[in-house]
Amino acid sequence: MPSSRSRRSQVTNYWPGFVDALSSLLLVIIFLLSLFMIAQFFLGQQIKGKDSALTKLNSQIAELTSMLQMERSNSTDLQSQITTLSATLASSQSDKDKLQAQIASIGSGTGDKDAQIAGLNADLDNQKQLSAQADAQVALLNQQLSALRTQIGALEAALDASETKDTESKTAIADLGRRLNLALAQRVQDLSRYRSDFFGRLRQVLENRADIQVVGDRFVFQSEVLFPAGQATISDQGKTELTSLAGALKDIAAEIPPDINWVLRIDGHTDKRPISTPQFPSNWELSAARAISVAKFLVDQGLDPKRLVPAGFGDNRPIDTGDSDEAYAKNRRIEFRLTDG
Repeated sequence: MPSSRSRRSQVTNYWPGFVDALSSLLLVIIFLLSLFMIAQFFLGQQIKGKDSALTKLNSQIAELTSMLQMERSNSTDLQSQITTLSATLASSQSDKDKLQAQIASIGSGTGDKDAQIAGLNADLDNQKQLSAQADAQVALLNQQLSALRTQIGALEAALDASETKDTESKTAIADLGRRLNLALAQRVQDLSRYRSDFFGRLRQVLENRADIQVVGDRFVFQSEVLFPAGQATISDQGKTELTSLAGALKDIAAEIPPDINWVLRIDGHTDKRPISTPQFPSNWELSAARAISVAKFLVDQGLDPKRLVPAGFGDNRPIDTGDSDEAYAKNRRIEFRLTDG
């Protein structure tokens, strides 16, 4: 009997080290997750603002392009009108020269030519009037063409500026994306490193406990430690084990900033032998009920329910696929995994 008490005392003495290890890990993870959430929020806001500005710039570029095409079309029309008027002016000048030649040729004739000369002079005056009007139209069209070319130059300059700004915005967005990816990669790397350190220390603390194991990124309680066979009511021994765990988790949770999104996932697992009772029609219901019982017990111990996620997996994720009693015992378990929310 003294020997049995001595062994039980030695088992109990491992828990202070377990509490220290779990506290250190959770503190580091919370700090890293806090930095990650803040960086992600601000980078997301910057990217959202850049996307909005980029959309606005693209709209402005499309509008400027449309205006430029319209102005170029107007310029072409004006140039065509100027060409037509120039041709008309040249024709009028030719007619004027012909009339002057006719007047000169008949200037030395007799008096019966006076009527013809008067008619030719009248035609000449009309041609001069038409020529003056054509000159005025040509001058006006040239002014309009000059103004239009000025507008086209301004539109082209505005379009170039918009395209430059668009390119700069795309470059800034790409840079933000690269920075975000680097931050995420660094955060994942840091989280993996600290999680590895934590579970390494936890393995040292629990190395002599056959009923509690560290597997990968989770630690595992055999169901027999917490529950009677085929039941989801926590045993007295299980309450003792979970009380120690709850105390450590409460200490760690108190140090975690409220803006860090973390949860403790509680996964229930059974062996593959089927169960069918009024309370538990299948292994799935039994595993889920056990996970929920553990979660409720931790809540009763003072843990925040929004930080606990119970889940039942039934016999769908066995550790050992064998059919021996040892394999069945390994698969009946409760797993605790600290992860982000």
